[in-house]
Amino acid sequence: MSRYQRREDLAIVPDLLGLAATEGRAFLTFNNAVERSDGEIPRKYRELIALGVAFTTQCAYCIDTHTRHARAHGASRQEIAEAPFVAAAVKAGGTLAHSLLALRLYDEDEKAP
Repeated sequence: MSRYQRREDLAIVPDLLGLAATEGRAFLTFNNAVERSDGEIPRKYRELIALGVAFTTQCAYCIDTHTRHARAHGASRQEIAEAPFVAAAVKAGGTLAHSLLALRLYDEDEKAP
């Protein structure tokens, strides 16, 4: 983590939630629902999905938190190592898919009077 991102910053989360209490409660309710263990997706896989998203958003705090949670819920080192490659492939696929829009718009502009 950089000078601007430190693990100990996570200790400030209660302050943030208290300063924006309504929003903080709503976020925690949503987050707790997503992190539940009684869903169809086991918690280990939920954490691996969260890690994949954290890698693509490049959130150091999320990578820290979800790596620890994934390990605690049984994810292996190898599973954690594979997660960024899955995320990178999906992100790259999305980039290519959006290029189709660019080609279509180019062709549409070419046909316009």
